[in-house]
Amino acid sequence: MPDETGELSCNPILPIDTENQNSPAHEITTKIAIIAEACRASHSTPNYSLLVNLATSRHGLCDDGTRKLAWPFLLGYIPSTPNNAKDRPSWRELPRHKDEDQVELDVNRSFIYYPKNESEKQLDRRKEELSAVITEVLRRHPMLSYFQGYHDIAQVFLLVLGGDDASEAVARLSLLRVRDFMLPSLSPSLAHLDLLPRILRAVQPDLCAHLSHTRPFFALAATLTLYAHDIQDYADIARLFDFFLAQPAVVSVYFFAIVVLSRKDELFTIPSDEPEMLHSVLSKLPKPLDLESLISRAMMTFEQHPPERLPSRAWAKISCYSVLKTTRTLGTARNQTLREGEELFEQHVLQLRRQELQRAAFASVWKYRSPVGGIGLVIAVGLLSIWLGKRCFDGVPGFGAKRLLDTFRMYW
Repeated sequence: MPDETGELSCNPILPIDTENQNSPAHEITTKIAIIAEACRASHSTPNYSLLVNLATSRHGLCDDGTRKLAWPFLLGYIPSTPNNAKDRPSWRELPRHKDEDQVELDVNRSFIYYPKNESEKQLDRRKEELSAVITEVLRRHPMLSYFQGYHDIAQVFLLVLGGDDASEAVARLSLLRVRDFMLPSLSPSLAHLDLLPRILRAVQPDLCAHLSHTRPFFALAATLTLYAHDIQDYADIARLFDFFLAQPAVVSVYFFAIVVLSRKDELFTIPSDEPEMLHSVLSKLPKPLDLESLISRAMMTFEQHPPERLPSRAWAKISCYSVLKTTRTLGTARNQTLREGEELFEQHVLQLRRQELQRAAFASVWKYRSPVGGIGLVIAVGLLSIWLGKRCFDGVPGFGAKRLLDTFRMYW
């Protein structure tokens, strides 16, 4: 943990074996010192790259002392010095967020598996802190939609960073790394899952074919919560967060693909025409998880089969506003501001509305078609598709589209 001067005290997790410099304890102690030095070197690119490598490599960031220093660097903010903190109103004075009732229900179900050996009073205090962290983020960024399981993510940040620093971290995570999950539509979240069978197909086509009748919804809870909902061991989930915060958001999907691949022998014993059974098995993570092996294999697969080269042009179908693409270049998200995250959110919402109008237009045109209007229908649909694809919705969304649809109804 940092000492009174702000420097990291490099206390090892295990006792130092001075007679064996190759002992795990010595390896971890040395790594903690390197992480501390990388954090002290500010936000320079070489040291950021070093921190990424350290967070990804075996043992990750080692302990919560180093995480408290390193996670803010990976997320791109300086702890305890929020911008214009004195000028901002207290979050308690801001209007209630529409999802606060659900937040309270979920917070009451938090801290089930960790921390251990705490009294009921201590856990109640943690729940109050967790509620404050989540509510502050939502009130300061009211466009965000809360999702069940978000509290599982937030509680890990609270335990690592403490109540004072967790809000800033969770805000940046929400707007810059899990933004797709907080949109008003579920479709961007499902777009993440659509990459899963493409990864499996690239790595092991026979397993992909075996699972072809099973939709990848089994991965939703895990990927939505960065696995915090499924992993019950605190050391494991903190270690996994080290990895995810250091890598592009799409790596979380690659990680699940590797979990699936690690179970191929078990999965092949289940008939492919029993999708319900396959879904039931795949929706639960195996225990125990060999995290270091899974992380290593996920990175190897990510490098050998990058998203741009996945089959069926899967990557091209991902929105340019998705966190999958805005975090694709290492370090991009950490250099973005919260306002930039909000702008990407707003652009993604507008894109979703355009797509919704496009689907409605196609359905309406088809409904009002006539037997003799086939050629005109094809031309109209094509023009409508181009128009809606380029239309910029400022003012009242869909006004021009409504007039165009009325015209179609008159002639078809």
